[in-house]
Amino acid sequence: MSLHQILLRPSDVLFFRDGRPMSGSLAGHTAAWPLPDVTNHALHAALHRAGLTDVHQHRGAGGTDRNRQFGSLKTAGPFPVSDCGHWYFPRPRDAQQAGCISVTLRPVAALPGLPTEDPWLTSSLPDPLEYAVANTQPPSKEAGGEPWISSAAFNAYLRDSTGPSKPSVHPDQPARFLTDAQVADTEHSIGIAIDPVTGTTGQGDAKGRIYSAHYLRLREGIQLGLFAEAMDKLNGQEPRRDLLVELIRTQPQAIIVGGQQRICSASLSTAASPLPLPQGLNAATDFKPLANGKFGVKWILLTPAIWPEISGSTKDGRPMNPHTGGWLPNWIDAATGKVLLKAGERGNRSYNGKHSRGFAEGGVDISAHLVAAIIPKPIVVTGWATATNDDPKGGGAKSTHLAVPAGAVYYFEASSPEEAVQLSNALNWHASDPGRIHNRRSTLMGEKGFGLGVCGTWKFHREAPSLTSPT
Repeated sequence: MSLHQILLRPSDVLFFRDGRPMSGSLAGHTAAWPLPDVTNHALHAALHRAGLTDVHQHRGAGGTDRNRQFGSLKTAGPFPVSDCGHWYFPRPRDAQQAGCISVTLRPVAALPGLPTEDPWLTSSLPDPLEYAVANTQPPSKEAGGEPWISSAAFNAYLRDSTGPSKPSVHPDQPARFLTDAQVADTEHSIGIAIDPVTGTTGQGDAKGRIYSAHYLRLREGIQLGLFAEAMDKLNGQEPRRDLLVELIRTQPQAIIVGGQQRICSASLSTAASPLPLPQGLNAATDFKPLANGKFGVKWILLTPAIWPEISGSTKDGRPMNPHTGGWLPNWIDAATGKVLLKAGERGNRSYNGKHSRGFAEGGVDISAHLVAAIIPKPIVVTGWATATNDDPKGGGAKSTHLAVPAGAVYYFEASSPEEAVQLSNALNWHASDPGRIHNRRSTLMGEKGFGLGVCGTWKFHREAPSLTSPT
C-alpha cells in the first residue's frame, strides 16, 4: 500500500502561527491544534531538504513555466494519538454533553399552523436551510463536552446511540473523551523582535519591539498522527517510487514542524486497513426514516473545509456558475440545497487536462437536499511562502481563507435509503472502502487534508405543539 501512517513526537514546545498580528500584548493564534496544511508543509519541506534526485516536475498552476516538485504528496491529519495507538477526533457540535456521545441538538420540523407561502413568516434561516436546530437539554451554563472523543465513541455517535455517562477509567481501556488540557498545555513567553534584514534585535523595523507568544506542549503519551502518501513518477514514467520511504529511511527521522524551527521525531509505518478513523454509515438500513417520508443523513467534518466564493466568470472571461461559498459547500446548490455531486466513481483526468471535479463520468444525480446545519465560528487559514532560486517571485503572504472548522454538522434529506447510501458514499472519506481515503470534499487544499468527513443519521426534535391549540 502507498498510504503510510506517520507519528510525530515533538522534542520541545511547538509554535503554530496564523496571520493575526503578534506585537505587544497580542499573542496571535499560536497554540491551537495545528491545521492540516501545517503537517503537509512540514513533509513537503522535508522532501526538499532531503536532496532527492530525478523527481517528477509538476507544471505550475495556470500553465506557467514554473515547475513544482513533490506534487504527489497527499496528507490527512494531524489528530491526537496516544502511545497505546488510540486516535482522537474533534467532537461533533450536535453532541454537547460532557462524558457521553448522546446527541443534544436536533433539527426542528416546521411548526404546525404557520403559513408556508411566505418564508419570512416561518424562518429567518439563510437559503437553502429549512429547519432550525434546537437543544434537547434544559438550559445550562456548561460550555459543552470534552473537545476530543475516541474513534470508538465517534462510531457509536454516528449511529445516534447513547454513550456512557462517565469516561472510561479502566486501565486496560482507552479514555473515550479528552479535554484540551489532557492533550496539550499552553505556555506563554515574551520575545524580542528580530530585524529580518540584519538578523539582529534593536535595529531597523524591530527596534524597541517585543512580542508575546503562546506555545503548544503535548502531554506525555500524546503524539501527532497523520496519514500520507507521495508516489512519484520514476523519470516521468511508471512504476512509481515511494518518496516517503526514501525520506524516512531510519526511525525516527527529525522533521521541522510549524514555526521557529521546532523539531519533531517522525516514525513511519504502513497504514492499517481499515484506517483508525471513524467510519461513516453506508448501508441502507443505517439511515433513519423521517416523518416526512425522507431519510436522514448528516455529514460531520473531521477536518476543516474551505469553500471559496465563486464569481460569475473566470479571470479570462469565461462564464461560471456563481456560488456564495463560505459555510455552504460549493457542491450544494445555493438556492435549492440540492446536492450537485454524482453517484459513482470519480472520473480520471481527460486528454485535454480537464477532470470531473467530483462529478463521476457517466454518474447519476443524487436525490438529496441540504436542510439544516450547525456551523461554528470560522478559523483563519493563511501562511507565508519563501522565495526560492527556481521561483524568486513566489515569496510573500499566502491568500487568507476562512474555513469551516472540524465538528460542523450538515443535515440532508434523501428521498430513499438507496439515495442515502449514494450520498454517504460521496461524502464519507472512505466511500465504501475503509482502507484508503477516497473523498476530500473541501474545494481548496483537499490534498493537504481539508474536507474529510463521515456520515451518520439523524431524526427530528420532538414535534412542537400546534399554534392553534388552547393556551
